[in-house]
Amino acid sequence: MIRIFKELDWILLVALFGLAALGMIVLYAAVHQGDSELWQKQAMFWAIGMLVFSILCFVPLRILGLACWPMYGVALLLLILVPLVGDIHMGARRWLDFGVANIQPSEIMKWALIFVLASWFSSREARGMVEITVPLLLAAIPAGLIIIQPDLGTTLVLLFAATGMVIAAGLPWRLFMMAAVAGLASLPVLWHFMHDYQKQRVLTLLDPQSDPLGAGYHVIQSTIAIGSGGLSGKGFLQGTQGRLHFLPEQHTDFIFSILAEEGGLLAVAVLLSLYAVLILRILFIGHRAHNRFASLLCIGIASIFILYITVNIGMVSGLFPVVGLPLPFISYGGSALVTMLAALGLVMRVALESKEKIPWQRPGSPLA
Repeated sequence: MIRIFKELDWILLVALFGLAALGMIVLYAAVHQGDSELWQKQAMFWAIGMLVFSILCFVPLRILGLACWPMYGVALLLLILVPLVGDIHMGARRWLDFGVANIQPSEIMKWALIFVLASWFSSREARGMVEITVPLLLAAIPAGLIIIQPDLGTTLVLLFAATGMVIAAGLPWRLFMMAAVAGLASLPVLWHFMHDYQKQRVLTLLDPQSDPLGAGYHVIQSTIAIGSGGLSGKGFLQGTQGRLHFLPEQHTDFIFSILAEEGGLLAVAVLLSLYAVLILRILFIGHRAHNRFASLLCIGIASIFILYITVNIGMVSGLFPVVGLPLPFISYGGSALVTMLAALGLVMRVALESKEKIPWQRPGSPLA
């Protein structure tokens, strides 16, 4: 126990603890004089997530690898159940109510897909038709189930992470460019199947002032909050946009606006620095990983974090359409937080095994 404690990657932990502290402070500001029960729930989610994180630090990757395909199957089954018996919140059917907790299966699927793709490419490269087609199907099936919920943001995260792992697994750049061109060519088809509110979000991105009290309201209020923060912000609990509740969903999707308004550019710099340390450390651990599976696992996890951070901050700043992605470790939410901490638990396990040089065999191989 003491030896493992000493061998933990403390740079990763310091970045995580910094994000935890900052996240709880900003969430308190977002729900102050409102629903303070949300802050207490988030503290409970942190406790549960850190427990999962700690447990995964002690579970060998070889054993976890044996569970990757069953985990993917369970996540897929839960996604199938969502349109049948899922709960509807704010016009979207994305949650399953298990009595003691509401679970968002799409959050589980993102990490399950990373796990199963890392296993698939642990002993092969993405150069043949079979090697490429199977991962595409593994990503396309859940993506189709998620987009009908509808949840375009999570669908993009799923596809982006899968693409990053396929590239890391050796996909020739020629094929990648061909796929990118095909993706651009399919945009008119995607536009045709988008919901009206999703189309309106794209149009609002181009001209928020065209509907300032409707579709453009979110972005306008958010950019006002961010811009008014200045260098050092208005002070803790002194932000007017947040205090007067002009900001929509200020404890979830738009919590970055609260941070920028009350803490200013300095607080934003602290947040981005913590994110940079966290992601660079994940990639560094993946680079030093003792086998291909562990390396690909870290690349996939880092890809998801990068997209979450980029899209959320771009969304609230008016650079991207509003797609409803939380800000990692800052936004309120149980399913997202616990699964992200579980993912970091896997990264920590990779770091520990890399120091011990523990071999890992792909599930199903003779030595597994």
